[in-house]
Formats: sequence, structure tokens, C-alpha cells
Amino acid sequence: MPNRISADHNLSLSVSIIEDQRRSLLDWYARAGRDLPWRRSWEPYSIWVSEIMLQQTQVKTVIPYYHRWMEQFPTLEHLASAELQEVLKAWEGLGYYSRARNLHACAKLIMQSHGGVFPQELSQVLALSGIGKTTAGGILSAAFNQPVAILDGNVKRVLARLVALPIPPAKATQQLWKLSEALLDHQHPREFNQAIMDLGATICTRKTPNCPDCPWKSYCQAYNLGIQSEIPMREPSSPLPTKNIGVAVIWNDQGQILIDRRPAKGLLGGLWEFPGGKIELGETVPECIKREIQEELGIEIEVGEHLITINHAYSHFRVVLSVHHCRHLSGVPQPIECDEIRWVTLDEVDQFPFPKANTQIIAALRSQEGRKYEV
Repeated sequence: MPNRISADHNLSLSVSIIEDQRRSLLDWYARAGRDLPWRRSWEPYSIWVSEIMLQQTQVKTVIPYYHRWMEQFPTLEHLASAELQEVLKAWEGLGYYSRARNLHACAKLIMQSHGGVFPQELSQVLALSGIGKTTAGGILSAAFNQPVAILDGNVKRVLARLVALPIPPAKATQQLWKLSEALLDHQHPREFNQAIMDLGATICTRKTPNCPDCPWKSYCQAYNLGIQSEIPMREPSSPLPTKNIGVAVIWNDQGQILIDRRPAKGLLGGLWEFPGGKIELGETVPECIKREIQEELGIEIEVGEHLITINHAYSHFRVVLSVHHCRHLSGVPQPIECDEIRWVTLDEVDQFPFPKANTQIIAALRSQEGRKYEV
């Protein structure tokens, strides 16, 4: 394979070939397109919510969250008037929580600056937090049938195979955008964009693509060269670094547990968690937990038995959480490195939004429910 792609790679397709591609894709979509809940009305608010949820998340995971979200926040106005903690709780388990914070902040902005009506100008949509070029194209084409191209992961894979892209897609973003824009059917932009996403999600899959059923197989250079399993090319990735964390489930004499709320900005911002921190070199887990709790909350604790060890991966690193039961000995907890602290019962925990790894701690605590805890 050549080791580079020219700026106009495969953009010399004749108009008739492009028109044939559009027609064959739309015919396939009419027969085989997915029945997704946000496609039933094409209402701007529901399209926006679905597009944000679908960022870095599969459709099958999103659908139940989408239904619950629309029941709880059926309109943009409902979302704007909700408390952020309500919004984060509704998002709990979906990951990448900045998406939920952005939805909430943007709903407020749209109510204040756009009269509660989702904007239709590309520049205005791109100005909204959490919305990039692909998400903007997805919203404007789906909600308003505007001819704006998209380039999500599914589309990149389809286009990379279509032209037998000889380099990783990340190194050909500009060229792939040009190709997506050239192929877009300006008469049917909504259906075309939905169709090419469905093609990538159901036929042109990352592993074992179903090429015999693909409407574009006769146009696909990778298929015709027999190299579809080798494309898109991937860059070698480094193993994720691992952070070892000591975590405390701190009990008081009233049978309550101490939880704290993370700062609003940053990873998992605004979510609640069980306190703890990174285990330093040469430090035991109990030593780490005692030190971290003193530094973060200003209290003395006694570290007791091990509850659970959790392995969890984020996008750029992994964590190993070593969780121990602890007992509060002295001092009044202070929110030194967090935004808020509370003593809660195990029954009250469900009122608060927690990161996914922390929900496993809650499940472990519930599995021991009924057994009196002693440090």
C-alpha cells in the first residue's frame, strides 16, 4: 500500500457514480434502516439528546437511557429547570459525565439566548458546549433536514474501506471530511446521514463486516481488493497506565456512611463518591486510606476489613480501587478537597449520582446488609 493519501484521494468519482452510490444506499436504508426511538419524530430536542448520548456510546446502551431521560425531562424547558444533581443521576452509568453537564448548561443557554428554541444555524450550534462538527451535522441534518455532512466512527470506517485508505483515519481527517461532503445527498441529507451511520453500525462493522449484504460492495475498493479486514488501519496503542487507589467506606456510630461530592469541573465532576486517594510508593492500603482521609476530610479513622477490589477502565487510564470498611474516630469532616460531604444511610445512597465503579461498592455493601459491621 502507498504510505500517504493525496488531498483529493478518490474525489474524482464521476457524478453518475456518486449518484448511484446515493441511490443504492438510500434504497438499502429504506429496507434495512434501524427503528430508533429518536427517528420517530425528528424533534430537535430529542435528536440533540440522542446525538450527545451516542458520543462514544453504542446504540444498544443508549436506548434505555434515552427513554428514561425523555420521561424525566420531556422538553428542553424541563431540562433547563432541573437541578444538576437530577441530571447527573439520570445519566448515572452512561459515562463521560461532561456530556450531561453540557446538556444541562446548553439547555439553560438556549432558554436564555434562543427563546427556548434549538438553533438552526451551524455556527450557533457549534458554539454550544459539547458539540463538534459531526454532532452538529447529525443534529442539523436529522432535525432540520439540512445538507450538513457527518464523520463519526461508523462513517470513518465505511469511507476508509470505500477508498481503501492506506493510512489510519486519524491521519486523513480532512480528506475524509471532503469525501463525506462529496457523497452527501443534498436532496435527502437526513436519510443519507442516518443510512451511512446504519451501514457502519450493522453491515460495515469493525470486525467481520457483512460485505455480501452491503449496498456499496461494488464501489468498495477494500472489498474488491480483499483487504476489508485490514482497514481501517490502526495505529499501535500503548497500554493504559494503572492508578492504585485506596477507598474508605467510613461508618459513624449511627450506622451512616460518609460520601463526598467531587468538584464540578474535571473528571466525574459533580458526582458523589466514597473518599480515598492514590496509594503512594511503599505505602500499604490502610496507610494510604488513613492519610488521604486526614488530608481530604480532616478526620481520624480506623481502617478495618477489606470490602472489595474493583478494576475499572477509563478512556486514558485504569484504576484499581482497594475498598475497606473504616470507622470514624474523631474530628468533624471538612470538604477540604471536595465540594460537599454528607453522612447517609445505605438506603439513602440511591438519591445521589455515583460513578460506575462506586456503584459496585454500593452493591458490595448491600450484599452484606443485615450484618452489623465492626472495625
